[in-house]
Amino acid sequence: MKNNYLSRRKFLRETALTTGMASVSSLGLMSCAKNGIFSRANSGHEAWIAGVCLLGLRAKTAELMFEKVLETLKDIIVYQPDFVCLPEAFPFENIEQKLSLSEKAEISEKVIDLASEFSRGNNCYLICPVYTKTDGLIYNSAVVFDRKGIRIGTYNKIHPTEGEIEEGITPGALNQEVIQTDFGLAGIQICFDINWIEGWKMLREQGAKIIFWPSAYGGGLTVNTKAWQYRCVTASSTHKGTSKLCDITGETITQTGLWNQNLYCAPVNLEKEFLATWPYVYRFREIRNKYGRKVRITTFHEEEWSIIESLSPDILVKDILREFELKTYEEHIGSADLLQNKTRK
Repeated sequence: MKNNYLSRRKFLRETALTTGMASVSSLGLMSCAKNGIFSRANSGHEAWIAGVCLLGLRAKTAELMFEKVLETLKDIIVYQPDFVCLPEAFPFENIEQKLSLSEKAEISEKVIDLASEFSRGNNCYLICPVYTKTDGLIYNSAVVFDRKGIRIGTYNKIHPTEGEIEEGITPGALNQEVIQTDFGLAGIQICFDINWIEGWKMLREQGAKIIFWPSAYGGGLTVNTKAWQYRCVTASSTHKGTSKLCDITGETITQTGLWNQNLYCAPVNLEKEFLATWPYVYRFREIRNKYGRKVRITTFHEEEWSIIESLSPDILVKDILREFELKTYEEHIGSADLLQNKTRK
């Protein structure tokens, strides 16, 4: 990168900073249903993500709970979601049926078959948290299906609770692979995993753009924190509390609540990058002058974060960064770390 940066003080004095530093609002792009068909934004980078909260949903058996959840999901099919994330071990929550862990694993195999049918029938990726059995070991897992209903990945909860382990759950491997989707790489953490940094870091270092968090509880601000801390879109789906979708800035795009207790579904633009504002802000005006409405730059004053996102299907943010010699946040911190270590006495 060129070393011809202006001094910070001089830059602030000599420019009006017309770089989108107005008050920051929600970055979600919303469209409206017309004639019963949902009209998506045409950026080409937008993914519609849906999540569930089981609050108030009850059934006699696991099979009936699965059916009840599918019935609930009918309310968002009009949006044609690209991803649907279900809550942790959802068929076995809020049911009257008493089951052993082995029975739950056996029923989970039937649920997996039905989940495959759902993803294929609705042309969406489905994150289906159930119990899986491998080599005699039982895991708290999330099975992922692609748009054709093909099983493309399984994540095993790395950090089960003490109660789960005593029940017979085996902790998953510390290193697990991300999953390729139409919108880039995705990863999963489950419930108690949110209390450890290694799993989130492992997924982000592999290039995850989205991290799904099926859980037994809402997580609150912790979910928002994970989103900005690892600069990933984070989507939760829970038994109780609030399920929500967070942008890479940590802002809540949408969530369940009083008037939409069990479902959320909203778009998020995945063609964006998280930057440290200084010193890269000095190139922002040039970017605006060249790309105009095709690119949006949003800056958070106090945090000194900036988000560059493409609003055009033919523009990739990585090309803009290369053209204007900008570093991503990870690259910015990484290069500083290397120089610090090199010169530290």
